[in-house]
Amino acid sequence: MKYPKLRELKEAIKALIKGPFTTKYPYEKHIPPESFRGKPQPSQEGCIGCGACAEVCPAEAIELKDIKSVNSAERVLVWHYDECIFCGQCARICTTRNEKIPGVVMSKEFELANTDRKKIRSEKIKHDLFLCSYCANIISTKKHLVYVSEKLQHKTFGNINLTQVLLEKFGLNIEPVKFKQFNQREYLYEILCPKCRRKTLLFDEYGKV
Repeated sequence: MKYPKLRELKEAIKALIKGPFTTKYPYEKHIPPESFRGKPQPSQEGCIGCGACAEVCPAEAIELKDIKSVNSAERVLVWHYDECIFCGQCARICTTRNEKIPGVVMSKEFELANTDRKKIRSEKIKHDLFLCSYCANIISTKKHLVYVSEKLQHKTFGNINLTQVLLEKFGLNIEPVKFKQFNQREYLYEILCPKCRRKTLLFDEYGKV
């Protein structure tokens, strides 16, 4: 007959005194540890709509949609928690992660089970877009450009696009300067994408440098 080892006896006695190691979830609320990675929680206030989180998401659980119409243009970020693997890359790479209110943080929420998928895709962040004045291509979100200009401070005035955004933020809607001599350069002081900015600065109305 084999007798139990002392180590096994020790563990058995501890289990009798302290009780089981497992919790009574779901009958009792489970409190996750400090390092637990639950649902990523985006913030409308902290997010600047740069799209960095959507770029690095390995599960492609963050959908970035740019919607343009005649009178408006907006960027919508949709969080698909039914596809999220809770890796934390979105929070790690977030542009505003070191700010007072980050764009996204990892919460401790883990109870996401639901029979309706729409309810776990309901997290949406919306931002107004800035479009190129010449070709109407998307430059970035207004909040993103304001964030960059605030970081650059006085150096902002070295970039025409950022200067215009900053002026609009403070309600100083200055009329863009128009040139009569060169048709191509009448857009010089308007918000342009890099391609149109190069075209405006380097070429005249006949397409010559």
